[in-house]
Amino acid sequence: MERELLLTGIGGQGIQLAARVVAEAATREHRHVMYLGTYAGTMRGASSDSSLVLGDAPIAQPPIVASTWSAIAMHHQFWEPARAKLRAGGILVVDATLFRGELGDRPVRRFDVAATRIATELGAAGAASMVMIAAYCKLTGLVDLPSLVAAMTDALPRYRAQHVADNTRALEAGWAALPAGEAPFWTEEPRA
Repeated sequence: MERELLLTGIGGQGIQLAARVVAEAATREHRHVMYLGTYAGTMRGASSDSSLVLGDAPIAQPPIVASTWSAIAMHHQFWEPARAKLRAGGILVVDATLFRGELGDRPVRRFDVAATRIATELGAAGAASMVMIAAYCKLTGLVDLPSLVAAMTDALPRYRAQHVADNTRALEAGWAALPAGEAPFWTEEPRA
């Protein structure tokens, strides 16, 4: 079984780090993962996307996806290409603090998390992406919180080690933001 996750936002929101943390956490839980980050030539303010393909067996599909089962949208500015890829009935988790994008006519299951507000209230404004991935992972059951914390700790470069505590608090707050298992990742959908 394979499913896709697309993360989208603007440069500086931690999209690339968040994707790496999810990928490494899934690997820790003996899942198969391929991921690809794409971003514009500037560090902040331009588009930033990552696509992940996750499976319970070796991945057959490269992480360049034409459609996705789920998406995390941190900001609406570069949302349109991602929206076009989200399948009908798909799962969308948005940062309700910033996201003002349109969903169009395609029915999706939208879950709002005020990630930027939550991270700011924690004193960790730069950790909103950690709030988002933890909320998504609890909602879908993709990975457990301890795997996320361990993967984040390993993924941060040494020169950013001072952010481990803030990111851990952000992951814990995100984990508390949505109910568990409302959109199971590892459950196959019935075939038509």
